[in-house]
Amino acid sequence: MLYTTQKGESFDLEKDFSAPERHVLQKLLLWKELAISVEEFRRKKEEALGKGWGDSGPIQESRNLQVLTRDLEEQVARRLLEGK
Repeated sequence: MLYTTQKGESFDLEKDFSAPERHVLQKLLLWKELAISVEEFRRKKEEALGKGWGDSGPIQESRNLQVLTRDLEEQVARRLLEGK
């Protein structure tokens, strides 16, 4: 699956992220729609990174994951501003 950020940077989720990072991304893609604030989204991200995949322990956040999650944060902020 390809994901393109709002700034035009593209990622292949299968190739550009480790399995544990993809697990975190799955959670964050859901939280992008459920979070009631950007702060809550950030907390959920930190929780997911801290727990790891199947509670396997912390996941180191790669540059790719940082870029993609920053894009998701911006989408959360825009959704909240639009009142959705």
